Amino acid sequence: MLQQIEEPCSLGVHAAVVIPPTWILRARRPQVSTSCSRLVSQEGRWRPFIIRPTPSPLMKPLLVFVNPKSGGNQGAKIIQSFLWYLNPRQVFDLSQGGPREALEMYRKVHNLRILACGGDGTVGWILSTLDQLRLKPPPPVAILPLGTGNDLARTLNWGGGYTDEPVSKILSHVEEGNVVQLDRWDLHAEPNPEAGPEDRDEGATDRLPLDVFNNYFSLGFDAHVTLEFHESRGWAGWAQECPQEEANPEKFNSRFRNKMFYAGTAFSDFLMGSSKDLAKHIRVVCDGTDLTPKIQDLKPQCVVFLNIPRYCAGTMPWGHPGEHHDFEPQRHDDGYLEVIGFTMTSLAALQVGGHGERLTQCREVVLTTSKAIPVQVDGEPCKLAASRIRIALRNQATMVQKAKRRSAAPLHSDQQPVPEQLRIQVSRVSMHDYEALHYDKEQLKEASVPLGTVVVPGDSDLELCRAHIERLQQEPDGAGAKSPTCQKLSPKWCFLDATTASRFYRIDRAQEHLNYVTEIAQDEIYILDPELLGASARPDLPTPTSPLPTSPCSPTPRNGQVFRAGEELIEAAKRNDFCKLQELHRAGGDLMHRDERSRTLLHHAVSTGSKDVVRYLLDHAPPEILDAVEENGETCLHQAAALGQRTICHYIVEAGASLMKTDQQGDTPRQRAEKAQDTELAAYLENRQHYQMIQREDQETAV
Repeated sequence: MLQQIEEPCSLGVHAAVVIPPTWILRARRPQVSTSCSRLVSQEGRWRPFIIRPTPSPLMKPLLVFVNPKSGGNQGAKIIQSFLWYLNPRQVFDLSQGGPREALEMYRKVHNLRILACGGDGTVGWILSTLDQLRLKPPPPVAILPLGTGNDLARTLNWGGGYTDEPVSKILSHVEEGNVVQLDRWDLHAEPNPEAGPEDRDEGATDRLPLDVFNNYFSLGFDAHVTLEFHESRGWAGWAQECPQEEANPEKFNSRFRNKMFYAGTAFSDFLMGSSKDLAKHIRVVCDGTDLTPKIQDLKPQCVVFLNIPRYCAGTMPWGHPGEHHDFEPQRHDDGYLEVIGFTMTSLAALQVGGHGERLTQCREVVLTTSKAIPVQVDGEPCKLAASRIRIALRNQATMVQKAKRRSAAPLHSDQQPVPEQLRIQVSRVSMHDYEALHYDKEQLKEASVPLGTVVVPGDSDLELCRAHIERLQQEPDGAGAKSPTCQKLSPKWCFLDATTASRFYRIDRAQEHLNYVTEIAQDEIYILDPELLGASARPDLPTPTSPLPTSPCSPTPRNGQVFRAGEELIEAAKRNDFCKLQELHRAGGDLMHRDERSRTLLHHAVSTGSKDVVRYLLDHAPPEILDAVEENGETCLHQAAALGQRTICHYIVEAGASLMKTDQQGDTPRQRAEKAQDTELAAYLENRQHYQMIQREDQETAV
């Protein structure tokens, strides 16, 4: 052991990205003198160490910047993992002063790469700091996306969010990634001199939240929804995900609640039509061509100036206009913006693969507004007073794009050629088992449930394999009848990598095209289905004397104590006693309990109009509760629509309830709202029903 102390450290498998300790020299604290004081004040605060790099063409030293508050505080957890693999002097917490000081310290390091851990706003913050420092050449920036949205990260193949991929693999991807360019666009806004006093709005501002964008600039409906959301969080001005406290953080402590708030604001805007007259108050000139007449004919409720293919958490609003020779394929490095208009119908279709109205591709935009209009710059919103806005190319940022694996050869092959076809057993794993056993490969394999067998080409990536697995579910003699569980695959299932790390980990759906089947599996492929019941929740033996189950997920009451707990839950829901309901649930109460008329807790919460209880049930109960019916065939959405409970309706709809289910009278929730003479609620439900029908058709077509 003592002999090893004298041995040089190899820095491990990631030596190419690790900052060697020999580069870091301790700095002496300057003696107190007039000249030294002046030096310290000019260069900023005194630093305890300096960097003296030894250039090597084989090295790609890495700086890691982590926004600890991104992704529900995912960042705070991942910092520790990076500290384990890297030199602590190359991992930086952005809440401790931002990226500038670290970038200045490492500005002379050759082949430097940067990993930004956070949302797209964190990436923008780092890119703007690099602009200010004018590093030559600018270090390429890779992304570890935290939180939701992350359209820039999706564009560069880093996915929509971090799940549990090992940090070691992330470091390999950063080292091997391709260097690409990203257009960045200047925004210059000045007050519109032609706007009259009657067009002024006291709540509007003359300044945009940012003067540069990487993803998109938009105005209208989407900006209005984002603005309402940010104002409720207490955000103002230039946030850019810079570490800061929220005024109401308790309202936004889960992705589900954030989504609910967005849904509520969109619902409100839909009913009030606040974005309906957008076309009357804007003038758009692109490369000298006035598009205003075209926009007025379209009557969009949202106009987007798009730099990257992704928008609104992964959708592709420009689509693939291969049949239209007027447009070029979209790129993030071609010096062109795509200009797109959206109506409410095309916004709904966007979520299921549709696209907006393609207006033009251009290098420069002059946008004039005649009244205060909500706008957003890369997700940072404001209500902008009547203005004249000029958009032009600023520069190009150097980024790291995650590369597809080099070959489709199996990792554990003995140099054999890739077979023409692969016959692979598909097994699925429940979230309960995955969380408990993902560090124990053998036990997790034993807990998996066989789904069936697929035959795919030998060079298939996971995107193609997904289509085969979903087709397997449609086969009448497929795996469903043979499997221990009759549950269909949920829409949220994802692949698990069972071979390239010491444990199982999830593969982001947005990155399936980057991974070959042979790289994550040998004879068997594993998928994670978050809605599958775990082994512990499935009874090993049937009980002949048990009454019929009330739902697939609710356990049969075995004694009076369990039954009494269920009755207490129902009473708590009836009385709108949120604290009692929460207490009973934490004590093991079943949120799928039903009364003698088959009404769920959600039915009772809706009937009393208890919004807090409804939201808690939607957040914590199994998804089956959404479409559970009582004895007259009513779902909770039927009930809410009949009672005219608009807010509760959109909570239930956005949680995923079906709008096409009919009760015993043959009525859908929309028809129940019409019978209650709530025309606005009926219009909203009709819009969302149309969206669900498009989504269903799209899924059937894909299969």
